[in-house]
Amino acid sequence: MIAKIVKIAALCAAFLLAAGASAYLTLTFIIKSEDTVIVPDLVGKDVVSALELLTDLQLNTKVSGSEYSHQIPKNHVTFQEPEAGSSIKKDRDVRIMISKGTRRILMPNLIALSEQQARMILEENGILQGHLSRVFQKEIEKDHIMAQVPAPGVMISRGASVDLLVSMGSSGAGLKMPDLEGLSLDEAVFRVEKSNLAVGTIQSEFTKQKPRNSVIRQEPLAGYRVIEKSPVHLVINRPPGKSAKAGFHRPLYGSLLQHDIPAGFLKRRVRVELAQKDGTADLFDGYAKPGEQIWILVPRDRDAAVFIFEDDELVETHVYDAW
Repeated sequence: MIAKIVKIAALCAAFLLAAGASAYLTLTFIIKSEDTVIVPDLVGKDVVSALELLTDLQLNTKVSGSEYSHQIPKNHVTFQEPEAGSSIKKDRDVRIMISKGTRRILMPNLIALSEQQARMILEENGILQGHLSRVFQKEIEKDHIMAQVPAPGVMISRGASVDLLVSMGSSGAGLKMPDLEGLSLDEAVFRVEKSNLAVGTIQSEFTKQKPRNSVIRQEPLAGYRVIEKSPVHLVINRPPGKSAKAGFHRPLYGSLLQHDIPAGFLKRRVRVELAQKDGTADLFDGYAKPGEQIWILVPRDRDAAVFIFEDDELVETHVYDAW
């Protein structure tokens, strides 16, 4: 009788142990299944879709880099790790590689487009702007592309540069060069800009018989026929500076010059050139965003002229006399 009771107790204990183990394993499986997800197939999908998929699965997106691909379009996933179908826990990282598109593309046709449109197309295709030249051409609208090198349809690599020739429109009626000799430097610059001409180089010579800082020579000469925006080169009566040998290595004492970048959509290359008797130097050379302000420290211990260029076009001229 006792043996029978012991046998029944043993069977009950075994049953309870088996039931407990089964419950534990089942619960553990349920908990683990809730903490793990299956990695989806991301290759070939655009970046936004891949990000949404991983976010919905509570997985982190890590971009490992980018690479050129002939098969997968630009801004689409080319590689993923872990691979599709893998089981991983939530909040883990999934690394992806992004396509930069094909390495070689056909050179787009920029001719007859506006300069702004051409820049947008170049940026979209990863092409750099090379040398920019401007000429008067009445048949082509102002600020539109006349020619390009490489030519349209040529196979090029992304990152290559293209040289552009831009129309300045009709040259307009010829102007008569005003007489600037004898005027002060400020008066001469004002007369040049008022005549719709541009200030060119400013050089110095000294003659005791003439007023200091007055124009002693000009090019083109007074009375010559000139075209709008043509440069006018001046020679100013100035005594030699005591620091001529010091060049640009002297301390840059001076005042701040502010230049405002016009509103728009694209960055502009801004170059600020300082011209003095003993040479020229760039005070600033870089890209600026639309609406940005640039502050430049201009040396004032020597006579100088400051020229501000935007995309290689002269937009402002400032002339300074030494203190």
